[in-house]
Amino acid sequence: MEKRYGLPTAIAMVIGIVIGSGVFIKGGKVLALTHGNMLQGVLVVGIVGLICIICSLVFAELGSKYEKVNGVVDYAEVALGPTYSYYVGWFMTTIYYPCLAAMLAFFSAVFFLALFDIPTLDFFVTGTVSSEALGLGAGFLIIGYGINAISPKLAGKLQVSMTVIKLIPLLLMGIVGIIVGFSTGATQNVLNYVNSPEYAEAIEGTTAFQGVFSGVASFAFAYEGWIIATSINSELKDAKKNLPLALICGALFCTVLYCLYIFAMSCVGDVETIIGTWPLGEKLPKIAFSVVFGNTVGTVVYAFIAIGCLGVMNGLIMGSSRGMYSVSARNMGPRPEFYGHIDDQNGFTIKSTIIGMMFAGFWYAWTSIFWMYDFMGGLHNCQWIAWEPDEICIINLYAMYIPMFAALMFKDKGGNVFKRYILPALGILCCCFMVYCCWVGKGYQQVCGYLIFFALVMFVGYLLKTPKKAK
Repeated sequence: MEKRYGLPTAIAMVIGIVIGSGVFIKGGKVLALTHGNMLQGVLVVGIVGLICIICSLVFAELGSKYEKVNGVVDYAEVALGPTYSYYVGWFMTTIYYPCLAAMLAFFSAVFFLALFDIPTLDFFVTGTVSSEALGLGAGFLIIGYGINAISPKLAGKLQVSMTVIKLIPLLLMGIVGIIVGFSTGATQNVLNYVNSPEYAEAIEGTTAFQGVFSGVASFAFAYEGWIIATSINSELKDAKKNLPLALICGALFCTVLYCLYIFAMSCVGDVETIIGTWPLGEKLPKIAFSVVFGNTVGTVVYAFIAIGCLGVMNGLIMGSSRGMYSVSARNMGPRPEFYGHIDDQNGFTIKSTIIGMMFAGFWYAWTSIFWMYDFMGGLHNCQWIAWEPDEICIINLYAMYIPMFAALMFKDKGGNVFKRYILPALGILCCCFMVYCCWVGKGYQQVCGYLIFFALVMFVGYLLKTPKKAK
């Protein structure tokens, strides 16, 4: 690969990849999980940001040694060989990419309908999800895969433009919202809430930081994508020096911006309004922007959020469309010669895209039936099958990093003590902490139920695995 990128470009790529719709979707949820404790909400954002920085630096160290790597599947192959990389690729293809794409399609629908004050979710009163939200989300998902299959170049251009759009509301609220909140006294009202009888009643029977653990497991969604940024090392000038710098600077920028945005939500002034936007928090940005900028400007900026949400969905679909191809390119998985075929007309992996859309359709149906509260007869109440797929599969990926980091410690030769032992050990601790947060936040039933499902998917992958031919 040509060494075409300098440090500024690499930093911009990290920021563009990491910042998405997650902070808008999960921001209200984190504040609800911490029972309106604004400082704990900011702490959640900082903890997840620090974890991402440490883990990305471990991958950067791997990338500096093996410049051929291109994404997490390649890192897995370098660390533990082709068999482990196959199962990581199988997980990414069948669960990770299509599951997140399906959830983002639904989230996008919720944001767009909120623009027109069309009710979509009423989890705690009637326990319903509107058919408009489910239908529009399914339409977004189909259109997204269609664009990627027919015109991958157009999909790439859309991704760039939507990246710029989603930065606007974050910067505006992160700066102006805090100024308005302090000037009106709204922020102080929110900060004082932790001293109120209502807050004491809300946290009664829970540990001091239980909401923080739950919030970490949820907010990991907002940072997901940083692993993709490590794949540019083969095209980066002086990668050994610039990739770690890009990851640190980019992740720090995202963390600071996220913290400012979450803190700026205090401009609403009423804690009950803030935490009342649970479970998705999709109404909170609209309320906050309307408070700061007025209804008209607030609605326009909120539209930017909805468009940015579609941009994240498109990025995940781009990864999903290449999922089966990435497995087949290693001559592994079901019929690699078939799914690894590149279409002659548009030079793209049409068959892999169709498989990705089928998996995404499965996850959209799963989410609609099992996760939506009281939908289809209240199956959401059964914790063994009602795990929130977009959050728990991200924690699953962190768990899959652990043996890769351990391999760097024990298999790699050379390098100083910090890079070979201390840094990967910190990465392992971070991943274990994420798993612990998931266990505490989700409960053993959801975690064990998901692990049973995951084991079944991996067993199917084992049955379909094709031995890699000798070169």
